[in-house]
Parts: sequence; structure tokens; C-alpha cells
Amino acid sequence: MSGGFDPLVPREIDRPTPVPLDADVRSGEAATVLDDAKIFVAPTDPADLGAWRAQLTVWREGARERHGVPTRYEQAESAWASRCFTVAQVWLWDELFFDFDEQRFTPERFLADAQRRFGGLDGIVLWHAYPVIGIDGRNQWDFYAVPGLVEAAEALRAAGVAVFVDYNPWDVGTRRSADDATELAATVRRLGADGVFLDTLRKADPDLVAALDAARPGIGLEGESKLATERIADHTLSWAQWFADSEVPGVLRARWFERRHMQHHIRRWHRDHAEELRSAWLNGVGVMVWEVVFGVWVGWNDRDAATLRRMLPVQRGMHRWLIEGEWTPLAVHDAPVFGSAFELDGVTLLCLVNTSGSDVQFELEPGGRYVPLHEPGDEVSSVTVPAGGVAAVVRLTGDAAGSPVPPVVAEVKAALRDEPPVTDVSFPHRRARRLTAPAWTGPVRDAAADEEEPTVTVAPGTHTLTVRFRARETGMYEGAPYVDEWKPLPPRLHDQRTLERVVEVRHPVRVGAAEVTEAEYARFLDAIGEDADTRDPERPATDVTFARAREYAAWVGGRLPTEDEWQLAASLPSFRRRAPEVWNWTESEHSDGRTRFVMLKGGSAHRSEGSDWYFDGGVRSPEFAAKLLLPGLGQDALPSTGFRVCWEERS
Repeated sequence: MSGGFDPLVPREIDRPTPVPLDADVRSGEAATVLDDAKIFVAPTDPADLGAWRAQLTVWREGARERHGVPTRYEQAESAWASRCFTVAQVWLWDELFFDFDEQRFTPERFLADAQRRFGGLDGIVLWHAYPVIGIDGRNQWDFYAVPGLVEAAEALRAAGVAVFVDYNPWDVGTRRSADDATELAATVRRLGADGVFLDTLRKADPDLVAALDAARPGIGLEGESKLATERIADHTLSWAQWFADSEVPGVLRARWFERRHMQHHIRRWHRDHAEELRSAWLNGVGVMVWEVVFGVWVGWNDRDAATLRRMLPVQRGMHRWLIEGEWTPLAVHDAPVFGSAFELDGVTLLCLVNTSGSDVQFELEPGGRYVPLHEPGDEVSSVTVPAGGVAAVVRLTGDAAGSPVPPVVAEVKAALRDEPPVTDVSFPHRRARRLTAPAWTGPVRDAAADEEEPTVTVAPGTHTLTVRFRARETGMYEGAPYVDEWKPLPPRLHDQRTLERVVEVRHPVRVGAAEVTEAEYARFLDAIGEDADTRDPERPATDVTFARAREYAAWVGGRLPTEDEWQLAASLPSFRRRAPEVWNWTESEHSDGRTRFVMLKGGSAHRSEGSDWYFDGGVRSPEFAAKLLLPGLGQDALPSTGFRVCWEERS
């Protein structure tokens, strides 16, 4: 905690906005305050519900007078966005989405897992550059220029899943090419993208909107956090991140203004998503499933995944009720049970939530016929709302009450037959483990034909190392860095941190006194039948993938040093850096089954300027370590990264 900021408590900007019951909210100051809300606070006293709903309606009427009625939602090309209830943020190199052994994208595997655990996905954000961008001069568009990605996007769309690309407006210090609007539009066309996530950006510049509309009519633009009311007109989605609700679940301002606007609730660092799910359920909107947050695991617990499986068939099957029906917020206000009603053609969908930690058998008001969607039977007078979870019933009135269950209701009920509530809220931990280098089966260098490479020797024994690093969202060695926090802010985010590691060196280790040169690496390529581009005897070999660096080390009878061995060697006389300085690969590859990363040492002469979101640049002290998320398909052949070799001396 710094400067009075408690990261476990929502900031004022994240809190819901009270709705004055005795002020003019059609125009003036009170209306402007409501225009800027994330969520409208719900009344704790049921007696205030009538006045509260009336004020919400008056505000909406006034807001439409001031900002206009959105017309984009009338376009057939834009209609898909209102059905996009679940979106997953997916790192391109997530080990469910990419097979490192076969070096190919596996969208079908990712979708199968999402179907089993969450009830399927409606959209996927292909997250590509951050937190790797900045390690060299590649810009954000270069990170989408990956073999097989177009085909992976095609497979997603063929499966009925919308494809979003990510736009990083803060990328100003890498290789310059065309302007952002031109490059983003070209990327949208090439990948056949349906939408764009506006990272760190609440809304797109109108010129950018126009360029994207031309690239893909009906493009879905999704701003981060709070979307301005006037821009709901040209942004059909928004990313409801860091939205705190009121004690009694409130109403999402953007959704109330335009029912066809889709929002995705997410608190990325939280291990309990029950409140987000309940808010999404009552407002008829979606959620973001984000389990690998920039390289760290923040997986969903079984209860929340089951809640989502109970929500989606209803939201998808009764979509018309959510966007066309007469919405009565808090039609049920009977703590701890609350509910929203959506009435259309004599059929009312009643979405219920339970904010308590125990199941509630909720008695339904007399009148009409109630069909439970999550329980057996065609008519009930009460329904079980699970602890912290959701339930739904359909109320049939008039002629519908004496008729067979409407087909859409029967279909939804059938889809929910095998979706009982789950109570397990334990966090599904994933521990990263260090991977070993694959065995080398290629040729071995004739050591007699080469001069012996200068080395420095790390003595065996117990060593205490001080490791310095910059706190980033990737974390470091162990797990998520901001568990159950709201929004990490400086100085906690991007600050310099220190930790101590006690390491045991069992045998003497001779570490190359300098990086492998271009000329030395060229001899390796000659040996395996490949051509070398450069053969300078002094410059460090760069543009070498992690796998190839390992292979070279095996070819000369050694291996890459671990990050600890590298650091210990760097403290010895004769250890040196070649020019230009480059990051050094280390034999410190880790995986938690979803993300692979490698520790880098030494820093590099390259530095991308202009944003704190870039990878660490500049030459670094031996104590400094950087965590690099490992990409595949040769994307880790970096001009700012080289390597050195070590030999372990065993008696």
C-alpha cells in the first residue's frame, strides 16, 4: 500500500455512482455525473425502487436527447456483437493455443477446453505483443506477422467464434511504418478480424473508427474500462474492467443507455469472479475469461466456471429477451436474492442471483406459470438459487400460461439439464517447473580443430544471490504478482524490486568468458548444412532462437548456463560483454502448462523508448533478470539476444 491507496479496495473512480431521487437527471450537473457512471447504485430500500427506475428512465431519455440515439446497432453487420457473451483473452503462445512440440497453432484444442469448462466462447482476443514488445525494434504489427496465424483465425471464425485483434496505442518507440489506422486496418483485413480491443484506450479516435469501418463493415470496437456515453454510438462493445458494484447489484450505465451494447466484466487478478458474474447476469451482458494474464496463471475456480456454464445457454438462447424485452431492474429485491425481469410477448425471463454464502429456496410471487430453467419440471412455485450463484425461471402469463412450454424455453432447459451448481472455490494452482533441454542428436564439433574458448569458472558451493527485476504484470518466478487486487498502480507497478536466491552449485562450471560470435555460430550452421548470413569474429551471434542456442551449446559439448550460473560468472575477472551488448539466453526455461518463459541476463544496447509497457532495455548489471515469455515459430530469433556456453566439470 502506498500513499493511502489500498490495492484490495476499489478506487473512487471504480465505485458505482448514486442515482439522486430528488434531482433533475435529464440535464444539468446531475445528468452529467450519471453520464460518467460505470454502474448505477441500486437502492437498499425496496420502497425506493419505483423512484429509482423512473430516474434511470429520465436520465436515458435526456442522454439520448444530448448524444443522439445510436444507429450503428441497426446495421446487420454490427448485430453479432450483441451476442458475443464470452470473450477470452488469449496469448498467442498459450500452450493450449500453440503446440510447442509440433510448432503449430491449435485453436481447436483451446476451444474444446473452453467448451468443457465454461460452456464455450463467443469471441477470442488474439493477444500478441505485450509483454514482449520492446525487446527489439519490432512494432505491434510485426508481432501479428506470424506463420499460420491467418489459418488459426479462419478456424476460429469457422467454429462460430469472433476474432478480435489488439491495438496498443502506446507503441510509439519501435519500428515506424505506416500510420496506426492504416496498419490496424490492414491487420484486420489480413486476419479477417471481427473486432478490435483498444488496450489502455477507452474509445477510438473517429478517424480510426472510419478506417476500421472501411476495412470491415460492422467492426466491433471494444474500449477498456468506462466508455463515454456519446461514444456508445460507434463502439458496440466495451471492456467492463475494474467495475465495483453496489451492495445491492446495480445497473450498468452503458447497457441501460443501449440494450444492444455488449459489455464484458472482468477483474483480471481476482480468484473469485462471483460478483462480476452476478452483475453480468442481471444486466444481460457478458464476461471475459482471462486465465493467462500476460504470462501468469489466474485460473477460474470450478464454482465460477460452472456459474458461467449455467448462464450462457440462457443468454444465447433468449438473446431477444435481453435486448428487446421490457427490462425491469431489481424486479426481485429480497436480500440475499435479487433479480431482473425481461418480458417479451407474454413470456418473462427472470434472472436471479444469490449474494449469500448459502443456497436459498426462493418463493416466487403468485400469478402465472413458472418454468424453471435450471431444475427439473415444467412448473414450480419456488426455485433454488445457489450460494453466490445464479438461477433462472420463465414466467408464462395470459394464453402462454396454459400452452405448452415455448420451444425456445424448452431448448434452453434441455441445454441446462447437466449443469448443476458447483461449490468448489479453491484456486486451481499451476506451478511453473523448469524444463530440461531436449537431447541433441546432431553432429558434435571436432574440438581439436578449434581453439579452446576462454572461460571463467564458477566454484561449487552454496551461494546467496541478490536478484533485481522490474515488477511487471508477468510476475517473476512464482505466480501472479497482484492477486485479488483491483488496479495495480505505480509505484507498485513497474517499480524496481529485489529478492534473494540461495543456490547450490554442485560441480565446477566453466562459463564462456564472452558470448558466442557470429563466426563461431557460422561454423555450427556449416556443420548442420545451413548457410550463415554473417561471420564476424567479434560480434555476438544474434537472431538465434532459444532452441538453436541450446543446439549450438550441445554441439560444442556444453549447455547454456542457468541464470544463477551466469550471474555468478559475471562477478569473476575475465567475464566480458561483446559489442553491441545483447541479452543472453540462459538454461532457465519454465512452463506451468500454459505459459513458457525463459530468464534473460545482461541487458542489451537496444532500448525502446516512449512507454513503460515495453520490455526492459539497456545494458543491465549482472544482478538484473528479465522474464521473457517464449514465442514459437522462430519469433524468438531476436537481434537483441545472444548467448554463451558453459561446461560442467564432473569428476
